[in-house]
Amino acid sequence: MLAGKPDLRAAVHLPPSPACVVLHGAPAHGRYAGRIDRLDWSGLTPRPPAPWRWWRHKRWHYVGLGHDDVFLGVAFIDVGWATSAFAYMFDRRQRRMLADWGQEGLPRLQARIAEAPLAGADSWFRGPRARLSLCHGAGDLLHLTVQTPALRAQAQLQLADMAAPLLAIGPVAGGLAHATQKTTALPVQGWAEAAGRRFDLAGAWAAVDASNGLLARDTAWRWASAHGPGLGFNLQSGYFGAQENVLWLDGQPIALGPAHFGFDAGRPLSPWHITTDDGLLDLVFTPEGARAADKNLGWARSRYVQPIGTFAGQVKGAPDSPARAVAGLLGVTEDHVAHW
Repeated sequence: MLAGKPDLRAAVHLPPSPACVVLHGAPAHGRYAGRIDRLDWSGLTPRPPAPWRWWRHKRWHYVGLGHDDVFLGVAFIDVGWATSAFAYMFDRRQRRMLADWGQEGLPRLQARIAEAPLAGADSWFRGPRARLSLCHGAGDLLHLTVQTPALRAQAQLQLADMAAPLLAIGPVAGGLAHATQKTTALPVQGWAEAAGRRFDLAGAWAAVDASNGLLARDTAWRWASAHGPGLGFNLQSGYFGAQENVLWLDGQPIALGPAHFGFDAGRPLSPWHITTDDGLLDLVFTPEGARAADKNLGWARSRYVQPIGTFAGQVKGAPDSPARAVAGLLGVTEDHVAHW
């Protein structure tokens, strides 16, 4: 059921996003710039059978929010047979977790992951003593709400005047296809509190990752994401190839080639060296701390570590362009293996 492989040639100007992730019954494979209304696979022809979709349809909505003092990560996850959410806040000054909360939920009852990635977004999770949501509202704002015993937050992410987000659609070995919409730095207003401390989030940035795929039972990836005014990037090596690799320079999204993650999986808090084949990105990541989770249900299991830290090195907008120095760019990396 796979269409042809996507074109991964680096290009300064990505084509505009299509209206749908499925065109004429097939995935609209490619890398694009701009918003899409929905990540919706219902138009596939032939449509995969319901039992297969129940096991293979994976969706998540993630927000990474960076500030001089703290970093917040919030996710809403639907793996078909279960839902979950997590929210953490890392103190960058003291280099320790102030809150690390997570909870599992029943499918279609305790969570919803919106097919609308940005405008119209309405993702939520509800569990014992927990209410989390990411909703689009007036003024082209995304409202992030976290109410858990460990962490509370209210933040507004500004979509107006944002740089064109990435839309990536591509085939998946052992599955069918995956689509993701990712933003670079969004201005933030709001607050967060944990461990008896409250932080004003004015001046923070946020990046949104909305992903929806028909994936393989065994899925693994390494990921890096960092964003600030005028500069950001998203990189992945694993199940999605180089399809979502992109650099934002001064608001312009630029496709990047395959990424290589040099790091010690046994010591993820040691420095990482990350490069792309096209020579446009060469960075060292220095972790400050990490969130990690290791779950084993027997028939499903996952191992995950997400270090928080800063990137330094250089990036270029084209092979013959002068290099731009990068220093102290806040973001995350991730090493994730799942049998789901």
